[in-house]
Amino acid sequence: MINCSFENGNKNFLRHVVVDMLVVRDDQLLLVKRAPHLTNGNLYALVGGFVEQGETTQEAALREIREETGYEAEIVRLFRLNDNPNRRGEDRQNISFIYLVKPLKKIGISDKEVKEIKWFDLDKLPSQEEFAFDHLESIQFYLQHLKTPFQLPIIGKQIIRT
Repeated sequence: MINCSFENGNKNFLRHVVVDMLVVRDDQLLLVKRAPHLTNGNLYALVGGFVEQGETTQEAALREIREETGYEAEIVRLFRLNDNPNRRGEDRQNISFIYLVKPLKKIGISDKEVKEIKWFDLDKLPSQEEFAFDHLESIQFYLQHLKTPFQLPIIGKQIIRT
């Protein structure tokens, strides 16, 4: 949570804004295994992280991909906005902008937050127990969207059809 003081002197704890990316190439998804010293360490996750002051969510997404995987990338579209206040495995209340991303070129290496990066076939993903947070839920929405396309972005926990 972010501790904030307002102009009227009131204080409050606010939710963090994060970005997560479905980095997809052909029929594969790029996942990172989180470093042991992090929350949910040694578990697989979508590439992602906190939005820094002065960044848009798209700028944060491209920065996080470079830092965590060494890839330059292109944002295809906003896939989902996850504002569930009771997200699995969270130690703080994050709101996540989840982007569908196309990797372009590998230009660097992973930072200290990542133990390993690995491409997975979409039909051979790690088990639920091997995932950090609720990231598998977004992947499952993506797989469902591939089978039966629906309007994007997904807002919230449920798929909303219009």
